[in-house]
Formats: sequence, structure tokens, C-alpha cells
Amino acid sequence: GVTPQTGVTFTCDDLGTQLVELWGMDVAGNVDYCETYVIVQDNGGWCNISSGSVAGLLTNESNSGLEDANVELDGSHPALPPVNLFDFTDNNGHYEFAAVPFLGDYTVTPTKDNDPLNGVSTFDLVLINKHILGLEPLNSPYKMISADANGSRSITTFDIVELRKLILGIYTELPNNTSWRFVDANYVFPNPSNPFQEIWPETKQIAAMQQSMMDENFIAAKIGDVNGNAVTNNLMQVEDRTEGTLLFDVNDRKVKAGETFTVNFRAAERATGYQFTMYFPNLEVVDLKPGMDMSTGNFGIFNAEHALTTSFDNEQVNGEFAVTFRAKASGNLSDMLAISSRITKAEAYSLSRERQAVALRFNGQNGPIISGLGFELYQNQPNPWVNKTQIAFHLPEAAEATLTIFDESGRMLFTQKGNFGKGYNAIAIDRALVETTGVLFYKLETATDSAVKKMIQSK
Repeated sequence: GVTPQTGVTFTCDDLGTQLVELWGMDVAGNVDYCETYVIVQDNGGWCNISSGSVAGLLTNESNSGLEDANVELDGSHPALPPVNLFDFTDNNGHYEFAAVPFLGDYTVTPTKDNDPLNGVSTFDLVLINKHILGLEPLNSPYKMISADANGSRSITTFDIVELRKLILGIYTELPNNTSWRFVDANYVFPNPSNPFQEIWPETKQIAAMQQSMMDENFIAAKIGDVNGNAVTNNLMQVEDRTEGTLLFDVNDRKVKAGETFTVNFRAAERATGYQFTMYFPNLEVVDLKPGMDMSTGNFGIFNAEHALTTSFDNEQVNGEFAVTFRAKASGNLSDMLAISSRITKAEAYSLSRERQAVALRFNGQNGPIISGLGFELYQNQPNPWVNKTQIAFHLPEAAEATLTIFDESGRMLFTQKGNFGKGYNAIAIDRALVETTGVLFYKLETATDSAVKKMIQSK
């Protein structure tokens, strides 16, 4: 007879699944066996399993790198515990995972879901509408993916409604989509004029990896941004030049505390579109009457923040609407109403599609008073933030300004002084500059103005 084997030894050469036979014999000498398997794993890392790197780029369709996106690599190896790795892309959109064991099966998944308003304006709504009407079809599958705001795999007026709520500050994020969507860069759309025809791959699969994979690239599409002006990294300059101003005519008047009165606003000319916030610390909105070809869907009312937002696009009519206010103080209307970007960024688009500033023109006995955007400090984007954030502000004139960041106890963590241009400016803040987490405050000061806001730095 055969001497039964009472043990079996596996070495590093036997990693993975090994078939074994289990034999049994009863007192009468009857013999039988069953087959099973054992998975030989190197949980202690004693075997020298060779490994390589997995790396790639996340860029938009214009080849600009997407910074601070999260990339996850997860998978399994026949002889190792599950693999789960994370990385953030650098300002070129590059990510890299080192020491990924060969022969494993892996999935690479990029995500980025913050700052949903990045690159999204009423001008995008104009372009999405022209696409729906067949007047100016969007010319790339990535732009069409960006236009599908509600994730329905189609482009309809519902997408415009959802994006307008985002622009007006009614939504803080899109309910049925993430800020960015990704497409495997090697994927070829079977029909580029309809990217929704089949499901495109938003992840990459690597099976039984044999060597380093250094070109696991993705194309990133910013949802809602069809004209491609989203800021993808801190190396980019924010374009903020404007050509002229779209004026809204308002009759100036004296207002008494407690009085309820109606103000008509009328654009001095037709425009492709416009959007802005109106700020009125001593008034509250009682009623709103949309003008021609408008609905209440073109407005957001924020009485707690003393603000009203509007977004409208129709080149056929001058934008016109009426607001009934109740006054909480007395004074001249021209001192009580201001154009702002604090919720909806103030900008207009002329009939020739140039970007314009927006201002109110108060018509009174002493001639017109034109009141444009003043000194404003905006909420940092993204917020809360982990690695990087941007603090933006508007200066009515070029000026020297100082930005200071401090913690809740008032300890200063960072300060930067510089000469900044008239208009929109932004300062990038890196995690290394503040070296702390939790609630922080930031203050912007010029010779004539100052403002403070709160932000959250999370781990």
C-alpha cells in the first residue's frame, strides 16, 4: 500500500490556486477522495513578487491636464490580499501607482465631483439650446456628454432647466450627475454625433498585468461646460476680459422705510444672454413679475441673503422684469440696489457673443448714475477642499490688496500682498500653505475695502 501523506508544503513557486485531493479510509478499508483547492497567498510579503507601475493622464479634449482628480486602482491578485490604491492628479493631470503586483486584475477609476459651476454659464445654455434646435450642433462627443446635465443619455430642455438652477444658486450640485465625467482615451465612439448610442467606458480594466502600464489615459468632460472654458488646473489663467457693458435701466427714486414699491428693470439692448446677482441689504423681495419670454424659472430669490439672481437667454427681446420690494430703511434706490456676483456671476454676452460686464443705470433728476460691480470677495472654490482651492475677488479698479488666512483662534496662517487688476482675480491656495484642517477664515483688504469669509479645509 501507499503511505498516506499527512501534510503538504507550498513554496513561493506555488502562489495562487492549488488543487488538492483529500482521501479518507474506513475501518473496512474502503477508500474515497474529494477534490478541493487552496489559495496560497503571500500575506506577509515574504516572496519576491515582482511589480510594476500603472500611470496615465486625465486631460480635457483640448489636452489641458485635470488637476486634483481622484484616481483609484483596485483589484485582486491570485496570491495577495486585495489591492486598493488612491492618487490625486498633479497640475498636468498625471497620476501614478507604483509597486502594483504583476499578474493581478485591476480596475482604474477616475472621479472628480466638486465645483460644479466651474465653466458653466448662461452662454453654455445658449449653445445647448442651439444644439437642441439643430441650428448649431455641438461638434464633439465630449461636448455632448457635457450637455447631458441630468444624466439621461440625451440632450433636452430638461438639461437646460437643471443647469439654470445651478447657475441661479438654487442647486449647489446637479442631482443626477457628477461635476466631471471620464471616457477611456482609447475608446472610439461608434457614432461621434451620438455618444449615447452605447455605454462608453468610464474605467479601465487591466487583466493579468504583465508589465508596467504607463498610458492609462482618460478624456475628462466638465458637465455643463460646452464652450470649454472650465479651469482644469492652477497653471491656467482665468479669462475675464469684457467688451463693453450691458446696462439695465431703472428709475431712481426715494424710498421710505416700510414702503412697498415696484421697480422695473429693462436691458438697454438685446443680448445673446445675461446673468447676475442683485444685492440689496435693506430691501426684501415681495413679488416678482417675469417679462416677455421669461418665467419664474429665470430667477432665484434669496431674501435671507438679501439677493436675487437671474439668468436669461433670448436674442429676440430686451430682458425686462419687475420686482416688488419692501424697504427696511430709507434712502435713494440707487444706494440700495447693487449688481453683484456673490451667487450668480455677473456677465452678459452681446449679439456678437463677446463677454460683457453688467451694470444698473439709475435714471433720476440729476442725470443717470451707472452702478457696476464693486469690491467683492467670493466663496473659495472648491469648498470644503483637500489639496487646493481658489479664492476669487472682484476689484472695481486696479489696486494693491492683501489676502490673509487665519484659524478660529485668530492665528495667522498665510498672507499674500500684491497688485491686482481691475475686475476678476483669483489666488490659488495649496494645502502646504496653511498646514491645518478645520474651519478657517480668509480676509481681503485694500486701502478702501475689506471683507471676510469662512472656508473648510478637510483632511
